[in-house]
Amino acid sequence: MSLRNMVNAGEDGAERPDRGNSDGTDVAYYRGRLLEEIDLAELAILNGAQRRARLERVMGTLVSREGPVLSTRERTALIRRVVDEALGLGVLEPLLADESITEIMVNGPNNVFVERNGKVERVPITFAGEQQLYQTIDRIVSTVNRRVDESSPMVDARLPTGERVNVVVPPLSLDGPTLTIRRFPRPYSVEELIERGSIDMAIGLLLSACVRAKFNVLVSGGTGSGKTTLLNALSAFVPDGERIVTIEDAAELTLRQEHVVRLESRPANIEGKGQITIRELVRNSLRMRPDRIIVGEVRGGETLDMLQAMNTGHEGSLTTVHANSADDAIMRLETLASMSELRIPFEALRDQINNAVDVIVHLARYPDGSRRIAEVAAVTSRRREAFELTTLADFDLAPLTADGIVRGGYRHLPLPPIVAQRLARAGESVPAHFGVAAPDEQLIVRAAH
Repeated sequence: MSLRNMVNAGEDGAERPDRGNSDGTDVAYYRGRLLEEIDLAELAILNGAQRRARLERVMGTLVSREGPVLSTRERTALIRRVVDEALGLGVLEPLLADESITEIMVNGPNNVFVERNGKVERVPITFAGEQQLYQTIDRIVSTVNRRVDESSPMVDARLPTGERVNVVVPPLSLDGPTLTIRRFPRPYSVEELIERGSIDMAIGLLLSACVRAKFNVLVSGGTGSGKTTLLNALSAFVPDGERIVTIEDAAELTLRQEHVVRLESRPANIEGKGQITIRELVRNSLRMRPDRIIVGEVRGGETLDMLQAMNTGHEGSLTTVHANSADDAIMRLETLASMSELRIPFEALRDQINNAVDVIVHLARYPDGSRRIAEVAAVTSRRREAFELTTLADFDLAPLTADGIVRGGYRHLPLPPIVAQRLARAGESVPAHFGVAAPDEQLIVRAAH
């Protein structure tokens, strides 16, 4: 029995009617009438836009012929609600159409929240009941040949338009079905990030030079801090003649180069078989003759394989990691790399990390919802030395005022000679805001721990 049928069935096993009301009108009734009126074979040959237009015309005729007297606004809302439930995700469709929303969080049928401009807010939208919410979930997971029930109460899926979806249902979710939809913002260029205040011109010039000079760059930050957005922007500086392999859990990156191979991990099927992990894809990518490897995020044993790739001729690779600071990022790499089945001493892991990672770019999410680069640091420790980071730039946060808007500016510090020399060897110049530290100049160097 499908999830929808289990929910529809009452204690006596009888089907409960789907009663979803919009402005006092029975949406379920019109949805049934719509199914009676349309020719499914004819509808199947239409594309998405044509299909929606056809259903809206049929619904308009039905409402005019059978419906109550409605205002233009009520009539439009009813038609859209019925068509959304027939073709899409019902009450969630208007939220998915709103480009300012980056996250949709459904905590049961009566609590819907969204993230807009970096802040979470409740929206006045509810499902008609758990039945309608389960139908929406069923529609999502069925598109990726997955199921949700008591034996498999958690699912990660992806909508056809690319949004990442996570579902948790009872008994794990105590307050009813929980649905989280993560929307991927459109790709931003570094110039656009500069306009939005997420980065300044000098740091943009430095990072673009680092990418072209084949520095291995690690982007760190918390959830929703903009790691993937920055990774996308930095990837634009990879020269066109290079072969790039991208590896992700859910395909988010949109590279503009011509020679790109995109790989995506695969979860296990219903029988628990067929899983392809990020680690397996990283290992396989080494056989694909890549010039650069871009991993959407490292979070386990694949970290060791990524470090080995960076150390064996795949310079200029990019990846992200969840961390609260640049210091935490490099320490987390050590922890994650130790999660592989190989028993490697921490000293050897430190050697791998010191040789592999050149620059760490840490992003932060501030109280007003803004996201920006908080620090750019170079890894200046070598071999088995304790981790040592040298700050190249950081955001100097001004005290918050009554309006709650974050203000401040970036500090640009001289580059260590070893970084400047490597840029020069690649034909890149040091941005004027930074300069090169004199041999006797004191740099901001700290031990990461």
